[in-house]
Amino acid sequence: MTAAADGRVARRSLSLAFDGSALWLLDQTRLPDVEEWVEASGAESAAAHIRALKVRGAPLIGVAAGLSLACVARSGAPRAAFEAGAATLRAARPTAVNLMGAVDRVIGAAARAGDAWREEAVREAVVLFDEDVALCDRIAAHGAALISDGEGVLTHCNTGGLATAGVGTAFGALRRAWEGGTRLHVYAGETRPLLQGARLTAWELARLGVPHTLVTDSMAGALMGAGKVHRVLVGADRVARNGDFANKIGTYAVAVLAHHHRIPFHVVAPSTSFDPTCASGAGIPIEERDPAEVRGASGAFGRVRWAPEGTPTWNPAFDVTPAELVTSWITERGVLGRGDLGGG
Repeated sequence: MTAAADGRVARRSLSLAFDGSALWLLDQTRLPDVEEWVEASGAESAAAHIRALKVRGAPLIGVAAGLSLACVARSGAPRAAFEAGAATLRAARPTAVNLMGAVDRVIGAAARAGDAWREEAVREAVVLFDEDVALCDRIAAHGAALISDGEGVLTHCNTGGLATAGVGTAFGALRRAWEGGTRLHVYAGETRPLLQGARLTAWELARLGVPHTLVTDSMAGALMGAGKVHRVLVGADRVARNGDFANKIGTYAVAVLAHHHRIPFHVVAPSTSFDPTCASGAGIPIEERDPAEVRGASGAFGRVRWAPEGTPTWNPAFDVTPAELVTSWITERGVLGRGDLGGG
């Protein structure tokens, strides 16, 4: 990574670095064994990294997309290339509404700025970063207040500094509770098929010294039945107006198990992940990914395949959990019930 080119607008988080002219991303497909940064200063390269999950997490891909557009604006590229780059980024992944929202904000700010569109694109992208950091702090405080001393908390996928520009959403609540002196134990679901819980959440928990245990997704029911889980915290890629939400595949099953065992189940997400134009979960587009992700796995040390080549698979990246299975939605505005959502 280069030294900061413009300290006034430079920003850095656990998995993103912007120096005013160039954008670098921590390649999350190489974790936990290799920490490698890749450049994403062009819209095409940023979109490719988003599609490949080198950068992921609904809030973070929105911030990364905005900052990549800032790089395009700073590069001196013509306005047409800037707008074409925005369209490419907007289409990179279909489910997480933060991506579209962030791109639209940067494009809208540039459109209103006349001849100063380049400077305004950079300013708005930096605002997106700063807003996400602030949102995470407020969300984490509200979520941490719900966690009691001695609780075991199950989470799914990754919702920390690898998924946001700040401390995280569901992960941020766990982190703030631990830092505030609450004794807790985090159970990280591995999150098949790409193992974001195993590769990423466990990595973040270990870095912070938070007590944790990695479990396979199929162990969640037994873990709850054994009385080890007192609360479930998950993130969201898109929340519909009625409270239905899309999150990493496997979340729906965890919600059903929590409901059966009468365990509080909380969705932790910023308002940027709420889509008022989507009436219910039926309207959330679900991305389907490469079947090879189910047949095996790839990482820092190559690829391993455990299913016969060509085995038919179904590989949706997300599932939709109905609102009736949710105890509350934790946002920067506080802890919300179904009556607070205003739709559905």
